Amino acid sequence: MTNKIAIGIALVVLGLLAIDVFLFDWSNTLFLLKKTADMIEWMAFWR
Repeated sequence: MTNKIAIGIALVVLGLLAIDVFLFDWSNTLFLLKKTADMIEWMAFWR
């Protein structure tokens, strides 16, 4: 991965987070974080 691609991906992620903050008050990010925590807990159970 080149630096240009990494910077582009970082800008896209930061842009999506900014949209979530200003339009949805962190609701989408919070939902994804909760589901990720549930998935990690579920995977740890099967380990």
